[in-house]
Amino acid sequence: MLGLFVFFYAVIHVFTWSWADMDFDLGFMGREIAKHKYILIGMLTFLMLVPLALTSTKGWIKRMGGRRWNRLHQLIYVAAVTGTVHYLWAVKKDTLFPLVYLVVFIALLGYRAVRLARTHASRLPA
Repeated sequence: MLGLFVFFYAVIHVFTWSWADMDFDLGFMGREIAKHKYILIGMLTFLMLVPLALTSTKGWIKRMGGRRWNRLHQLIYVAAVTGTVHYLWAVKKDTLFPLVYLVVFIALLGYRAVRLARTHASRLPA
């Protein structure tokens, strides 16, 4: 459910930007995405979240198979970091919260990487 809440927030965020800031002008939106790296990385993050939200049901897990579904949903780690970078680049002055988020995500990813490496090392023949 947390992932779907994140996706819902992202949809509202993109919709609000498209409507309030861009007046749904697709040409202008495209130029702004190309011009500003924080908007580009935000859109790339949103595009990463779409397949995760669409395949978040038990039916999709069965259709895809658990291993392929897990592989796809590992994309959330990339999206968490790129979303945080989007936030960091979008704010102009008060970067405390985006930096805290980035440090937390990097620490959590580092912890998972170390744990995964230890698990693989313990499976190797002695």
